[in-house]
Amino acid sequence: MVKLVSKHRESEADVPAQGLVRFYLIVEYDGTDYCGWQRQINGPSVQQTLEEALSRLTGEAIACTGSSRTDAGVHALGLCVHFDSATRIPPEKIAFALNTMLPPDIRVRESGPAREKFHARYAAAGKVYRYTFYNSRHDCAVGRQFMAHVPLKLDEALMHEEAQALIGTHDFAAFAASGSVVRSTVRTIYKAEVKRSGDVVTLTVMGDGFLYNMVRIIAGTLMEVGTGKREPGAIAQAIANGDRLALGQTAPAKGLMLMRVLYEGDEAKGLSYFDDEPVEA
Repeated sequence: MVKLVSKHRESEADVPAQGLVRFYLIVEYDGTDYCGWQRQINGPSVQQTLEEALSRLTGEAIACTGSSRTDAGVHALGLCVHFDSATRIPPEKIAFALNTMLPPDIRVRESGPAREKFHARYAAAGKVYRYTFYNSRHDCAVGRQFMAHVPLKLDEALMHEEAQALIGTHDFAAFAASGSVVRSTVRTIYKAEVKRSGDVVTLTVMGDGFLYNMVRIIAGTLMEVGTGKREPGAIAQAIANGDRLALGQTAPAKGLMLMRVLYEGDEAKGLSYFDDEPVEA
């Protein structure tokens, strides 16, 4: 049974400054032309683009906090953001106003009032990611920016079986990119599924959190298992001995989509992504 619990405890440090109100946004974006969510000095980011639009809309210097930090080229359907403002624009209308000011590859799907001490990042209790392969001899033209091309035949049943070793609470140290710095590499994976629809093979995974590049390393490993390049059992071996060399390559960024950031009580919402019929926010 999945039970999402946030490790964050609300505090006075999370309260907006006097005269300001906290708002939340659910943001969708195509990450192809961005250096990731977080502001960078080496190129445009989703955060920068959104903050500039919010500042123009409200006439204030707005800083927004995202629930996740996607890498360059990674996409999102449901990244939650919070920001504080004195604006009098009705909360549910902010999305409509922002979407007239944002580029077409970023869209605010929803806006509303947030709890006073809500923190988009720290209150998050889980995430759902999807990695998509286009499994055909030739790559596709339409949708190529959202799928990694694999010309060799993938055995999706074998990939699904291999992915089940992820389920449970484990030390995923072997699944973190080199240079990753975190307090703990222990994470809980609630569900992992690989399935095919025509030439499209998808990995969907839900957990309480993920390490830097973890899903892309999982996807690259499953791809190698699915093509016969790597023996089954690699994931279980890597969990047991912490050996990154037991795992496959880091799959390309463009195939990864952050489907949704989840909060306490979002269990049904998260599990619905495995049915391809996500429940409404």
